[in-house]
Amino acid sequence: MIKGDIMKYEWKKHEKDLYLPKEQPEVVTVPPLKFFTLSGQGNPNSEGFAEEVGVLYSLSYAVKMLPKKNITPKGYFDYTVFPLEGVWDLPDEAKSSGKLDKDKLVYKIMIRQPEFVTDEIAKAVIEMTKQKKPGQIYDRVNFEIIEEGICVQMMHVGSYDSEPESFQKMHDYCLAHNLKRISQTHREIYISDPKKTKPDKLKTVLRFKVEQI
Repeated sequence: MIKGDIMKYEWKKHEKDLYLPKEQPEVVTVPPLKFFTLSGQGNPNSEGFAEEVGVLYSLSYAVKMLPKKNITPKGYFDYTVFPLEGVWDLPDEAKSSGKLDKDKLVYKIMIRQPEFVTDEIAKAVIEMTKQKKPGQIYDRVNFEIIEEGICVQMMHVGSYDSEPESFQKMHDYCLAHNLKRISQTHREIYISDPKKTKPDKLKTVLRFKVEQI
């Protein structure tokens, strides 16, 4: 993922295929990647959800700052912390209603970690951060390797509520290219900070798994 001549690894520059796709659907193959993850259910506008996001960022910055604690993992390199991601779904009964009830959303939110992070490092960082900022949420954090494989994705520009327009483009693309969506869940990667960006300017990568028909 990183070459010796790169002073600082920046995902926006070096992995544009994963994080800065075009505003039109395209196929991408996503390799196995490492993440801190948290699973839950409920409204993403709730205080509880914001707290979970905060925990993931605390852990991610703790990994980045390990050398300042005189802990330098094998293979460590300087890098920009990766963006927040979320995999979203709804219970079957909520899907059949035809209306989006955000309180019933089922999610797994996550932040990717550099490849030098091992299970041992992840566990140590969780314990260190938990001691500094006690909270039961840390007991729910997992460290996982996730491989999405072949997907269709696009950059959605606009509010989260207007995402169905982009998903329709993605479904039309699949029909035109003999692709079949194989999971009702979808992934969102939040390139913009919603606290600093107007809703109509938000950039969010939308992605779902597919297979060739």
